[in-house]
Amino acid sequence: MQDPDATPPDTKLAASLLGPIVSSGHLASGAMPALSEFEFALSMTVHAFHRWMLRGMTAAGIPDLTPMDVLVLHNVNHRGKPKRLADICLILNIEDTHVVNYALKKLERLGLIKGGRKGKEKTAAVTPAGEEACRRYAQVREQLLVKSVLATGIDPARLSEIAAVMRSLSGQYDQATRAAASL
Repeated sequence: MQDPDATPPDTKLAASLLGPIVSSGHLASGAMPALSEFEFALSMTVHAFHRWMLRGMTAAGIPDLTPMDVLVLHNVNHRGKPKRLADICLILNIEDTHVVNYALKKLERLGLIKGGRKGKEKTAAVTPAGEEACRRYAQVREQLLVKSVLATGIDPARLSEIAAVMRSLSGQYDQATRAAASL
């Protein structure tokens, strides 16, 4: 197995010839070009992930969902407990509650979740059809995505480290967002 920290020779050559791989050179010209490189990679990853979620859910038998619908369905299915709108937004780091609320209504119309109440608050719980859709999605994911990622030889512990760094950086972006809103 290859060293997960080793940079492939072709990547080293490209970096030495081209500099960082970015979408906006003017953003890479400051004190931290690597952040611009990260942002470009993140943007590419987010868009690829969104396409994957849509195709994966379609392969699981549930077409015509948006990436938000898929994220919300998986979150509502998580641990099999009803979720409040505020909790879904908090966990998914979504500020616009109406976007999540719209997804909840769509998923309810499709019979994948059902609405309920906990005191004065509305809740959402997964239905058996929603559980089955998530189970089929997980099977498709194992077959097509997990097998493919495992074949790259990436160490799962390294992938977890990358995820931890990304979660930490999300806090930096949130803090910068608050600061920018106060300007």
